Amino acid sequence: MPTNLFQKSIFALLTVVVTVHAYVFFSLYVVNGETLMQVAGTDRVLDAVDALGGVYAFGTYLPIWAIVLIEFAFAFTLEMTMGSPCSFRLASKVFSPKTTHPVLFETAIICATVALMCPAMSLIAAFLYYPYWMGFDVLTLLANWLKLVCYNFPFAFFTQLFFIQPLIRTVFKLIFCKKKSLQPNSELYA
Repeated sequence: MPTNLFQKSIFALLTVVVTVHAYVFFSLYVVNGETLMQVAGTDRVLDAVDALGGVYAFGTYLPIWAIVLIEFAFAFTLEMTMGSPCSFRLASKVFSPKTTHPVLFETAIICATVALMCPAMSLIAAFLYYPYWMGFDVLTLLANWLKLVCYNFPFAFFTQLFFIQPLIRTVFKLIFCKKKSLQPNSELYA
């Protein structure tokens, strides 16, 4: 897997591009889709977003592409500074990278990353989507954060473990791993 800062940056970039799009879809369609359609009086979520003038964030309505860019910037920064380095350290405290089967060690890293990134990004989302028209209250912010963690954690765990990380690791290997030569293995013929 990634061995230098350039490769780590590319790995994080690939992960965040897929993850942010998945979470924006999850947040708009699964978590808030019914509410958006009821408020706007439409039958489709995208029609509701258009009717409302965008997605509510930072006390105003922003286009979906702006939401994706904002979440991308936060997620990439957190992944590079906290997610990747800390999750590797956490996994290494439980398993030895040299003696543990790679699949088990990668699974431990994914679980640690989700455990770190989900609460952190949910806190950012709690600020981003806070209902500022009601005034600011720390207890409301904390309640919104806890609600977001409860929604996002199962989604994060299963999508990262079974879809996103296997996809990104496969793409990463295709980009960076050198092809093994097709020389016959002399041990097989001895």
